[in-house]
Amino acid sequence: MNVSPADWQALWVSVRLALISTGLLLVICTPLAWWLARRRRPGQALLESVLALPLVLPPTVLGFYLLLWLGPDGPGGLLARLWGGHSLAFTFTGLVIGSVIYSLPFVLQPLKNAFAAIDRDTLDMAATLGAPPWDRFRNVVMPLARPGYLSAAVLGFAHTLGEFGVVLMIGGSLAGETRVASVALYEHVEVGDYARAHHLALVLVVLSVAMLWGLFRWQRRPGALP
Repeated sequence: MNVSPADWQALWVSVRLALISTGLLLVICTPLAWWLARRRRPGQALLESVLALPLVLPPTVLGFYLLLWLGPDGPGGLLARLWGGHSLAFTFTGLVIGSVIYSLPFVLQPLKNAFAAIDRDTLDMAATLGAPPWDRFRNVVMPLARPGYLSAAVLGFAHTLGEFGVVLMIGGSLAGETRVASVALYEHVEVGDYARAHHLALVLVVLSVAMLWGLFRWQRRPGALP
């Protein structure tokens, strides 16, 4: 595959963005998914609807409001000025924030389903043996939810890797900073350079298939599921 250095750079920005966003999402979604899976509170359905909005909301709509939020007149701009910046829009940090919000349901839902499937009797037995809540979560819940964590990580990474509308709205196309692979592919098509577009698209297809193949192979292993 004849992929140019600029496109490899865009691929690296995409991979770095996906790695950072997925790591943050696993940390953020673990307590949130646990709370949603084990509690039933008034207004919880509305909260879950808001958290799942990126599944159905057009990416440009989400990107537009994120652009306002991250811009110089929004809360993101106020935060940026604390560190001597002007705006979080069109920065890698802004891309990470947007990616975390956009990919949140793809990590949250697998974790929530994994936690909900854990038998309460198992946790009650651990409690009767004297295990405190954190030990029960670390030594009982997390091992049983391991398939959910793997699915969440793969789906979150793959979804972030393929982002276009949101990252274009809030990041633009700054080489080495916010120019991700999907934006580079769009630019090749826009100028009619279908050869470079094909090579870059092929790399993304191979990478995506490899991740999903690995996930499905792991899930089919004996003993992989709790």
